[in-house]
Amino acid sequence: MNLANITFQSIRFLLLPFALIYAVIIRFRNWMYDKKIIESVSFNIPMICVGNLSVGGTGKSPMIEYLIRLLHSEYQLAVLSRGYKRKTKGYILASETTGALEIGDEPMQFYSKFPQVSVAVGENRVEAVPQLLHDRPQTEVILLDDAFQHRTINPGFSILLTDVNNLYTNDFYLPTGDLRDEIRSSKRADIIIATKCKPGFTDEHRQKITRELKPLAHQQLFFSTIEYGIPQHILQKQQTYHLHKNLEVLLVTGIANIEPLKRYILDNTYTYERMSFGDHHIFTIDDLQEIKKRFEKISSNQKIILTTEKDAVRLMKFQTELENLPLYVLPIQHEILFGEEKKLKEAVVLFIKNFSRKKEALTTEN
Repeated sequence: MNLANITFQSIRFLLLPFALIYAVIIRFRNWMYDKKIIESVSFNIPMICVGNLSVGGTGKSPMIEYLIRLLHSEYQLAVLSRGYKRKTKGYILASETTGALEIGDEPMQFYSKFPQVSVAVGENRVEAVPQLLHDRPQTEVILLDDAFQHRTINPGFSILLTDVNNLYTNDFYLPTGDLRDEIRSSKRADIIIATKCKPGFTDEHRQKITRELKPLAHQQLFFSTIEYGIPQHILQKQQTYHLHKNLEVLLVTGIANIEPLKRYILDNTYTYERMSFGDHHIFTIDDLQEIKKRFEKISSNQKIILTTEKDAVRLMKFQTELENLPLYVLPIQHEILFGEEKKLKEAVVLFIKNFSRKKEALTTEN
């Protein structure tokens, strides 16, 4: 551990009193919901919540995309997100005229990749759901992005993600740790997925993590790894670039957890330089000029600029400036380990079908 990390950890430890206050507030809030002093709202449509207990990247956006790929051929899907760090307020339905500043980078990413899926944002999900259903009455299933800790809605089915390298069972409350909800909230999950498993993750590792997380009888535990695709040019998707061992990369990122990406770049290129921005950073023209300058300083003839899908949607506003720039986007998606993808799909589809049967039975009775 370097000096910067030691200093950072020391500062976090000094913030322990604030973490304890935060813990009391979170526990009291959950108690209010558990005792139904504050009611969660249910809607007459299947809802699948994807979330985590901690801040930082556990793979929520790729999991939403995974579910879209899993279900879009069978159901009319909609995605509802709060639109974190957007410059607008209230409910907005994504369209051809909306951008990342209006709806947020992750919702914009969903809409760009899956235009057949309805994508909406609204910080008040209770109000946003009826508006979404009014705008898209054909919707059969709603995916709630990053909604696990927000208990205003009872989703019916919850998928909880945890980074296998930073399990919520070994974490502590903000700001000393990364937890934004208490560990016992994990009991509300129907499925737990330990994400970002490294190559070579064995059944022995699987058993160790299972003992650590202790899933309940009603919960299914899955494991996933990050699968990287072939980089595509930010403007011309058909223009691809295969990474190789003679390649030098300028890596431009504004995401929370960069470690898996760094390992992948190191394993598949000669070397890289990194330009790091804050999570969900809104890029400016000055940022782009600095990126160009850093790239020009790399002496190799075999070089590219590489960024993530989330960062790409925030850079797309500079289309004219990007036309002649070798800026490529690295796609990622979840791969479910141990041959259990079919089992995961069966669990999700079973929830949707059971919900629909109950809905039909109630309609018949009335």
